[in-house]
Amino acid sequence: MKLPVPKEEQFTAPAHHERVTSKIGLALAVTFTTCFVTGLISHLIQHPPEWFFWPSRPVWLYRVTQGLHVISGVASIPLLLAKLWSVYPKLFGRPLVRSLPHALERLSILVLSGAAFFELTTGLLNVAQNYPWGFYFPQVHYAVAWLAIGSILVHVAVKLPVIRRALSRTTVEEAEPPAAGLSRRGFLLTTGLATGVAVVATAGATVPFLRGVSGLAWKTGKGTQNLPVNRTAAAAGVTQSARAAAWRLSVVTPRGTTTFSLDQLRALPQTTAELPIACVEGWSQSAAWRGVSLPALLKATGAQPGTAVRVSSLERAGLYGVSVLPGEHTADDLTLLALELNGEVLDIDHGFPCRIIAPNRPGVLQTKWVTKLEVL
Repeated sequence: MKLPVPKEEQFTAPAHHERVTSKIGLALAVTFTTCFVTGLISHLIQHPPEWFFWPSRPVWLYRVTQGLHVISGVASIPLLLAKLWSVYPKLFGRPLVRSLPHALERLSILVLSGAAFFELTTGLLNVAQNYPWGFYFPQVHYAVAWLAIGSILVHVAVKLPVIRRALSRTTVEEAEPPAAGLSRRGFLLTTGLATGVAVVATAGATVPFLRGVSGLAWKTGKGTQNLPVNRTAAAAGVTQSARAAAWRLSVVTPRGTTTFSLDQLRALPQTTAELPIACVEGWSQSAAWRGVSLPALLKATGAQPGTAVRVSSLERAGLYGVSVLPGEHTADDLTLLALELNGEVLDIDHGFPCRIIAPNRPGVLQTKWVTKLEVL
């Protein structure tokens, strides 16, 4: 026995009203656009084209942009679910395709829904550092983000008359006919509350004063030397080479190669700086770092600060075993070849014998277990 297929007009709950849909859609547009822009910034920092410039100051800027990226992504999840709930009766509208703009709208919704769910789901799993897939997350996440933002623009363009009509209308809640379920205002308030709870539950990873109430801010405040560790020395395969007595740092400049033992680095003038380490997964935490200022080290080896420097790690197989410090960072006195963390010798999981810590840089580019600096 076949069940009757419902018709779109049978769905009369206030949650399905176009005014509700438009308001939630507007909020979702804000969060998703914020997520896209901040994600684009992070991608450009890690894979900079020639025209791109990212400053070394203020030292907390990347911490804010990447924190906003994750927070806005988390906020988008309940908003997207509420938006889909609000519009799902349109699946039962007939005829399925009424015109070319209508067909374009339906296609954009299909692409938008798939891309948005993919971005938010994979992003959330990345925050949890859980990767149950075989592809390289940053590249695919970046590519699908363009697909999602493009489909959003098409969808908004097609629905703009409806959005303008819905948001310009003055609606008196009490004048609505009685209907089952939440009122429009109740549905919007519930959606806002769910979004707020999701944000508060995760924002403590970036916002220090929320850490006491952010149950999912599991990274911050934990780990050796009160700092989280994403990749251990054992996972990087550098445990023995990092502790070897024969370890030397090579600094390659146009004047030649200069090598330093750990004792020689410690004998150089030391600089202490309070700098945040901000990870692409969204967590960040400030710490006290002490080591050799990179501009001073370059001058001591005959190089000029302000030129790009390639940083090589003892880790050979990792994706981030080599990074490039641009000139704006090599000229900044707060860019350190760090030897100590929070008043102690660097733990091996934090990069012993030395690591890069530069202001306003993603954590994946703060290379650990440094063995060579090469002026480019």
